[in-house]
Amino acid sequence: MNLSVAQRWQVAAIILVGLNLRPVLASVPPLLDALQAATGMSDGAAGLMTALPVFVMGLGALSAAPLRRLLGERLGVLLGLAVIAIAAGARLAAGQTGALLATGVAAGLGIAIAQALLPGFIKARLAAASSGVMGLYSTAIMGGAAIASVATPLMARQQSLSLSLAAWAVPALIALACWARAAGRAEAVAQNTSADRAHGRRAWLLAVFFGLGTGAYTLVLAWLPPYYTALGWTPVAAGSLLGAVTVAEIAAGLLVSALIGRLPDRRPALYLAIGSLLVGLAGLTIAPLALAWPAAVLAGLGIGALFPLSLIVTMDHAATPAQAGRLAAFVQGVGYLIAATFPYAAGLIRQHVSDLRPAWGVMMAICAILFAMALRFRPQADRR
Repeated sequence: MNLSVAQRWQVAAIILVGLNLRPVLASVPPLLDALQAATGMSDGAAGLMTALPVFVMGLGALSAAPLRRLLGERLGVLLGLAVIAIAAGARLAAGQTGALLATGVAAGLGIAIAQALLPGFIKARLAAASSGVMGLYSTAIMGGAAIASVATPLMARQQSLSLSLAAWAVPALIALACWARAAGRAEAVAQNTSADRAHGRRAWLLAVFFGLGTGAYTLVLAWLPPYYTALGWTPVAAGSLLGAVTVAEIAAGLLVSALIGRLPDRRPALYLAIGSLLVGLAGLTIAPLALAWPAAVLAGLGIGALFPLSLIVTMDHAATPAQAGRLAAFVQGVGYLIAATFPYAAGLIRQHVSDLRPAWGVMMAICAILFAMALRFRPQADRR
């Protein structure tokens, strides 16, 4: 990417913001069994620990347009990071189920604001390199999850559960300071609401595709560690397995970022990502102990490629920065509402049948739907 010095600092700030958009969520699953023992929460409530923040992320994304008009991307992302930092810090005093859920909801709101506004900023400030930067940004999101999933149970060995969860306020504050410095004083991108149809059929197709793919991410994020602790693994080992998933996600995201410019037709990459996810889920279902690590890595590669590809395909449908911001907010908003149902439904399955294999099986069936949907994402020049 041929970028100016100022643009390189902006890319660095975008990456740092991305790193802070998942630790508040990813820090919980490796400690979930301990949190359930300490608070008495049910499996259904445990599923809400991931589902509620993701649901709020969807609602927040759908309502991002007024914030963009009022604050612009720079101040809006600052606000989102501030909310994330406050929500994480508040977990220091969150010792009950209700308080943990409330801080998750607050964190989801902050994440939603930042996620909804950053694509417009990238399209406006880094237009020539927007696909590559979106890939780096998406990879950073997964990288933050990897760090949190591995580091949190290690911290919990030395300190309390609440302090281990609250520690993620610190990097959020660092990201806030760096973003304020690097993002400059850009005005909000002008919104022309009559210039395009943000909620047409194609936008709904993109939103459902993003939601189903992200559902795989939220499902694995919330329930992979508890799945393996129930099979006798320690929280640190289960957290390390989730860390392996997210490291694979990072590798896939970096590969997408490096190669996506050579693939005007995104469909072969989408097929490969969905296929990898499907094979990984099959391994988790058929032989969870024997195939734990290869299955987790394959699932992570699929999820890690599918997430940025979904966003890049969305950006392909936007002709202007204003349209990019509006379309990204709609796709992420609807998509996260869909994805929020996955961890909650899996929690109910675990609560009633004491096994998560049916949840992996349902996700495998959804992969077939994703294959069919991906067929429709022809390159812009081929659409008629």
